[in-house]
Amino acid sequence: LKSNPSNNEEKEAQTQLTKSDELQRLHSQALSAYQQEDYGAAISLLDEILAVCVWDAELRELRAECYIKEGEPSKAISDLKAAAKLKNDNTEAFYKISKIYYQLGDHELSLSEVRECLKLDQDHKQCFSLYKQVKKLNKQIESAEEFIREGRYEDGISKYESVMKTEPEVPVYSTRAKERICHCLSKNQQATEAIKLCSEVLQLEPTNVNALKDRAEAYLLEDMYEE
Repeated sequence: LKSNPSNNEEKEAQTQLTKSDELQRLHSQALSAYQQEDYGAAISLLDEILAVCVWDAELRELRAECYIKEGEPSKAISDLKAAAKLKNDNTEAFYKISKIYYQLGDHELSLSEVRECLKLDQDHKQCFSLYKQVKKLNKQIESAEEFIREGRYEDGISKYESVMKTEPEVPVYSTRAKERICHCLSKNQQATEAIKLCSEVLQLEPTNVNALKDRAEAYLLEDMYEE
């Protein structure tokens, strides 16, 4: 303004100043809502600020935290991906993205994100530990699927049993392992066991199409046509 004191510029400057005061107020409210664990309110406030401060990595990371707490992992991922681009060497963002993908059962994407973290810092303790876990699980799932493609169903079953031992904490992996073991049992003409295991999967996921198809095949083996 001092360099160019025209009416238009003064209006523009005053508007921006008012807006920046408003954004600072919203920022305080957002932090306060986050601290009080009112994540929904914090997200609404952060939405308003980020509509103006599009390139603020810290605010995106804060909103991602709120999304995680609110059980909206895919929205958290998109904020964290932006934060990873906006801030140099953002190992923390890559670690969190990898962790979310892992919890969602997407081990392949989890592996590629944790590798990005290790490219930035090969001594990153959390990333390295997650990398070892995901890599091991990934390898077991790949080799189990290879056995199934080759019709080696017994080997497929024992490999998927190893998957359940490698990751007992995240339910999506044990459910998927049971679904694939049921498939192997059904293909291997072990109808009774297949029906039992597929029914377990279907109690957890009533609309699991693969488990329904494999259980149907097993019922056919037992001449249970109605079922």
